[in-house]
Amino acid sequence: MDVLFINPDSSTKAYQDLAKTYSAIEPPTWALLLAESCRSKGFDVALMDCDAERLTLEQSVQRIDELNPRLVVFVVYGQNPNSGTTSMIGALALASAFKDAAGNQTPIAFVGSHTSALPLDVLAHECVDIVLLNEGVYALHNLLKGNLKSDLAHVKGIGYKQSSSALPVLNPPQSVVPQERMDEDLPGYAWDLLPYREKPLDLYRAHFWHAEFSHDKRTPFAAIYTSLGCNFGCDFCMINIVNRSDNGAGIDASHSRGMRFWSPAWVIREMEKLATLGVRTLRISDEMFFLNRKYYEPILQNVVDRGFDFNMWTYSRVDTVRRDALDLFKRAGVNWLALGIEAGNQMVRQEVSKGSFKEVNIRDVCDTIGDAGISIISNYIFGFPDDTLETMQQTLDLAIELNTEMANMYPCQALPGSPMYHIAKRNGWKLPETYEGFAFLSYECEPLPTKYLRSEDVLRFRDQAWQTYFSNPAYLGLAERRFGVQERKNIEDMASIRLKRKLLGD
Repeated sequence: MDVLFINPDSSTKAYQDLAKTYSAIEPPTWALLLAESCRSKGFDVALMDCDAERLTLEQSVQRIDELNPRLVVFVVYGQNPNSGTTSMIGALALASAFKDAAGNQTPIAFVGSHTSALPLDVLAHECVDIVLLNEGVYALHNLLKGNLKSDLAHVKGIGYKQSSSALPVLNPPQSVVPQERMDEDLPGYAWDLLPYREKPLDLYRAHFWHAEFSHDKRTPFAAIYTSLGCNFGCDFCMINIVNRSDNGAGIDASHSRGMRFWSPAWVIREMEKLATLGVRTLRISDEMFFLNRKYYEPILQNVVDRGFDFNMWTYSRVDTVRRDALDLFKRAGVNWLALGIEAGNQMVRQEVSKGSFKEVNIRDVCDTIGDAGISIISNYIFGFPDDTLETMQQTLDLAIELNTEMANMYPCQALPGSPMYHIAKRNGWKLPETYEGFAFLSYECEPLPTKYLRSEDVLRFRDQAWQTYFSNPAYLGLAERRFGVQERKNIEDMASIRLKRKLLGD
């Protein structure tokens, strides 16, 4: 076997008790894309999803030994912005265990957003032999063509340790897949490599709200991209760091902004595969799906014409929602739109979004979406650099006023790869000392302090705000009307799980 792709399991530490029932288990999107890309070039590939199967370290090591690949690639990536960093928890634990088992000499490579952000830091770990410096498609192809030893010096887009000195070396960068080669060099997802219990994709479960807070509707579940990247460069976001083609120390995600699209025909082909596999609950993971009508309109119209009957959700910025497109979204089965509202205070929001948000009335946007019969997941962040207790209260007040069907509430983190991470390093702001510290819902979560508040003040406010929202009678009444009595109880059961926080003395 040429290469084994591994999706590590960091769920218990990242989500605490929520990992047992409530957190989503998503198919490893980038592992599937890389596996299919390598397979299309003639390489023999396999995929191991430790997260979906909940494999122990011992089981994982044994399986790697049995498969005996030439190269092991940990795809340290996820759909949440912080997942590339928090997935390092499980990735390093397994990589170390594998290296320690009988002194295994199989080379281990890491790829993903955290690796792209801090390649030398990742390479410094004793168990990591190679890092891929962006999405890694072409570097991986070229690695597998060689002997994984003496020819490493000639492979662009990787970092490695020189065998004679163990010193880390970063080779010249390699390009990401260009727009005109998307369909050819990223030709699809290797769905057939995923593990399952009884039927395909039944080990994966949708976000609880995506399934209308019903446990019975969560599987089978899948997630796909129709495009990669984002045109914007918000301070708190690191999404575009996997596009980097510059090894400079000061590079962040804002230097690699841009979008690449697969053809609508490619997207529909992948959707057809999923529909055939029995998937109905589907996430469109694009950062900006509701942006370019040239691409989203033919995709959605094809979904309508083929009668797939998906229950989908996707993202939109508050300033890109088009009233005249919402009917098509709804008819295609887009039942949820995720909006990055971020902050209730306009000055705070403008400061971290580089002024890229147009002046829009968020209340009107939410009313327009609701009138189309589409539910809203509103995303809020507490603890931006200019936040005070008063401005964070404004964010909570806005959330309660909008009373959307779901609300995500995050403590602000300076995620590796984001502009804010470099700002924090330059200003000497305290950053988490562990990967777990970057996990929003973990025990060790440590948000950024603001100019006016300590980290623990931000975290305490965030946790209390979440409880306030999900115990609000107005919200629970909305949930009961929209989804049902049992679904309301399911929400109340979820809200009864209290997170433990080291920073708050738990």
